Amino acid sequence: MSKIKPFRALRPQEELAKQVSSVPYDVLNTPEAREITKNNPLSFLHVSRSEIDLPDETDHYSTEVYAKAKENFEKLQTSGVLELESEPCLYVYRLQMGEQVQTSVVACCSIDEYDNDLIKKHEKTRPDKENDRTRHMIELSAQTGLIFLCYRGTDEINSLVEEAVKTEPLYDFEAEDVNKNLIVNTIWKISAPAALVSAFEKVPAIYIADGHHRAASSSRARTAMRDKNPNHTGEEEYNFVIAALFPAEQLKILAYNRVVRDLNGLSTGEFLQKVGESGYNVTETNSSIPENPGEICLYTDGKWHKLMFNVAYFAAPPVIESLDVSRLEDFILRPILGIEDVRTDKRIDFVGGIRGTEELEKLVDSGKWQAAFSMFPTTVEDLLRVSDENQIMPPKSTWFEPKLRDGLLIHLI
Repeated sequence: MSKIKPFRALRPQEELAKQVSSVPYDVLNTPEAREITKNNPLSFLHVSRSEIDLPDETDHYSTEVYAKAKENFEKLQTSGVLELESEPCLYVYRLQMGEQVQTSVVACCSIDEYDNDLIKKHEKTRPDKENDRTRHMIELSAQTGLIFLCYRGTDEINSLVEEAVKTEPLYDFEAEDVNKNLIVNTIWKISAPAALVSAFEKVPAIYIADGHHRAASSSRARTAMRDKNPNHTGEEEYNFVIAALFPAEQLKILAYNRVVRDLNGLSTGEFLQKVGESGYNVTETNSSIPENPGEICLYTDGKWHKLMFNVAYFAAPPVIESLDVSRLEDFILRPILGIEDVRTDKRIDFVGGIRGTEELEKLVDSGKWQAAFSMFPTTVEDLLRVSDENQIMPPKSTWFEPKLRDGLLIHLI
């Protein structure tokens, strides 16, 4: 049984929605955020990435950054750019990128259900990112970005959503993502949400698709705010977290690629030899994108190589061990490159598949990174199975597109 709750959204005036909305805070770096916002003072990146309004040398986790975020957030409210909904509502939020169309219900979910694993997880989080968003929420007394949840779709919910999208939308605009792809964002308000609330009570499980750090940070922020409230009842808004819930059948996952800074003291030839001895067949290739599960494309020293997994199993391995991201860790990153914890090791970074393999080549060719791994995408069914088995995928195993935008629906806590 899954519980959702209507809420009073803080949201932009209709004519300003496109200006205010922004790509998620964690899909671009500070220089990119500065470039995007240089002619747009209303962009929500001034709140979610407020270091862009401070000197270049400012520590991104300094007190000044969070104070600036609060100042910018309050300015959007006092100026009337953001307004508080008059009544608790649910919302329908549809994203369209080319032929990819996916439609969610935006609601609040119980943090108790998250803490008790009734909202299922598949990734661990990085402490630095968790610390950052926890402080951001506490400073603003708000959750400013949507957690991306999914569930196995039902005819009842699909029918209610289809009725909702026949009405006039609150927002309907086209905006660019970080790669200049055009995404149509359309949101409808549901002022009589009882039927949808009831329909979700019949959904057996909800899964985090994207947004583990926001979810974990919401839980930590709730604990901090609860501990400071002697009159805590459990019904305060900080006990709930804002999320967009999508039918799993509508979702698409792109690859989440990896780059590493060095080869752990090995030459390129020595590294490739060890990879070949570890469980992969290694061949040079002109292709930068794996065609099938079990394949990884490796870029190093100006060349692409295809890595074909060749370890035979006498029995089918658990789903978590059969993922290419897991095999990369188990057979290459940990034993050969000495990267024990990809969540915390600064020798590895992650590049969303939407940026293409040209980005991998650029990073390695710059000399700042020595090798890149182009991955075959994890599937949505893999995600559900791993979550159902209470297993944890390696960090950054999935990259969902299109992305939900920040600043359109905000939950005050």
